Amino acid sequence: MQQAPYPYPAALIFGVPGAGKGTQGDILRHVPGFFHVSSGVVFRKLDPQSPDGRSAREYISRGELVPDDMTIRLFSDHLEAERTSGRFDPANDLLLLDGIPRNLTQQELLKQYVDVRLVLHLVCRDKEAMIERIKRRARIENRDDDASEAITRKRFEIYDRETVPVLAGYPDSIIRGIESSMTQAEVLLECLEALVPVFKECMPRDLAAAT
Repeated sequence: MQQAPYPYPAALIFGVPGAGKGTQGDILRHVPGFFHVSSGVVFRKLDPQSPDGRSAREYISRGELVPDDMTIRLFSDHLEAERTSGRFDPANDLLLLDGIPRNLTQQELLKQYVDVRLVLHLVCRDKEAMIERIKRRARIENRDDDASEAITRKRFEIYDRETVPVLAGYPDSIIRGIESSMTQAEVLLECLEALVPVFKECMPRDLAAAT
C-alpha cells in the first residue's frame, strides 16, 4: 500500500456545540476541492455491537469526550480508508475537520496527520440559543445523544474547559471568526471567502484552476 503523504493540509471548522459546524461541513463537502470529516459522524457510523462502537456510544451518551487515543485512531483509520478508496484525494482535496481536535492532547496527536492552515471559528455568544438549536436537531435527526438538556449543558462545560484552549495553539493569523447567528448562506459565504485562498495555496496551481 502506498504510504500516506502526511501531513495533509487542513482547515478546522471550530465552535461551540450547536454553532453549525456540521451544517457548514455538509454543504462544503459538495464543493469540489473540499473533503469534510466529522468526528461525530465517524463515531455514529461505528458498528454499535463492536467494542469501539459500544465504548464510543457510552462516552457520547454521558456527554463526555471519547478518549484521545481512541479518537485519533478512529479518525486516522477512517481517513486512510477514504484515501485508499479514492474518495479522498490529498493531491486535490483540502481537508475540513469538524469536531476534532477537542482538547490540547488531541491537538498535539493530530499534528502527525494534518497541517492546519485555517481555523473557521463559528462564534456564538448565546448558549441558550445553541441549546434550543440542539434540541431541534435531536427531534429532526432522531439523535438520542442530543435529547437531554443536562447532557448538552455538560458538553458546553467540557467545551469551555477543554476545547476553547485549543484555539490558543494556533496563530491568530489563521483564525477567522464568523458569527454563527447569521443565515446559513451568509455563514457559508464567509467560510468560502476564507477557504478559497487557502485551497489555492495548498493545491498545485493546475489542479486549483481545474477545480
